[in-house]
Amino acid sequence: MRLSAFIHQFFDTYLPHIKGVSPNSIKAYRDTFKLFLPFAASYYGINISSLSLTHLTAEVIVSFLEHLESERKNTAKTRNHRLAAIKSLAKMIRLMHPQWSALMDKIIIIPQKRTQRQLIGFLYPEEINQVLHAVNINTAVGFRDYTILHLLFESGARASEVARLNVDYFDPGKGTLTILGKGNRFRQINLSPTTVKMIKAYMLKHRRMPKPVCANRLFISQHGKALTRHGIYRLCRKYLRLALSEKRMEVLNPVHSFRHSCAISMLASGCSVTDIKNHLGHEDVQSTMVYLQLDLPRRRKIQQRFTDYTQAVLSRNAEIEALIDEDEENDIMTWLDSL
Repeated sequence: MRLSAFIHQFFDTYLPHIKGVSPNSIKAYRDTFKLFLPFAASYYGINISSLSLTHLTAEVIVSFLEHLESERKNTAKTRNHRLAAIKSLAKMIRLMHPQWSALMDKIIIIPQKRTQRQLIGFLYPEEINQVLHAVNINTAVGFRDYTILHLLFESGARASEVARLNVDYFDPGKGTLTILGKGNRFRQINLSPTTVKMIKAYMLKHRRMPKPVCANRLFISQHGKALTRHGIYRLCRKYLRLALSEKRMEVLNPVHSFRHSCAISMLASGCSVTDIKNHLGHEDVQSTMVYLQLDLPRRRKIQQRFTDYTQAVLSRNAEIEALIDEDEENDIMTWLDSL
């Protein structure tokens, strides 16, 4: 059978309907096969359309992985992501076409390459405060940006998760926010009263009128479109650069630094690993355990800094509280005028 038939089944049926993979993950798998198919065809000296399932061997896959590192200069981490996509195809074939199990088993046991564990690039408490103070909250865009930055720290959400937030995911009465995470899994988190007020003020006073196609999205761009994860990345990078040095920026991922800071802050507050895992939306607790691997003396110092910060700074930002209170006062006056 032609390999193309299995790939069509993989993308049309298996990923979206059997595994329930998110659109972003499907695009990542697609990118892998856009690289692999031309390589395999060249490897065998045939056209892509002539590739059959028997051409999908461990040997050609290992050669492809080596090509990624040597020719395309991909990192071991990227290599592992490409391998995971190909293994997923092999697992589908083994499940839905068991007569090919022996061939697929040889692919599935190809080992991942060891990678260096990256340092956790989190923001210290005073740095979070510097970033927040770099925002001009007296403009509609500035207030939106401040709300997003504040929410990223408190929720630990990924950029894609914040971009996908709908208006009805926010429940101001209960003070909760529902987040759609990886694998289309929902989780609900509790928000502080200040964050609840902030989101309400943004929605009532500063949210730009969205275009009809994105009317339900919570965060809207200046052009009336839904803010994308790339837009949130650029937003974070903009304010981090305003507040921090270039040297400090070298070890920080603009969005994930807030996520890591959220986890460290929760650890400082005495939250359990399970609480942190659920709050961040980790599928595997091993992803959460990385925050416990800081050496003990350093962890104690960091925890104390976050404890002092949360008690004295973040929840008592006088300027933002005054602006929110002003909005609420205007709301009640508008209501009284309508009687």
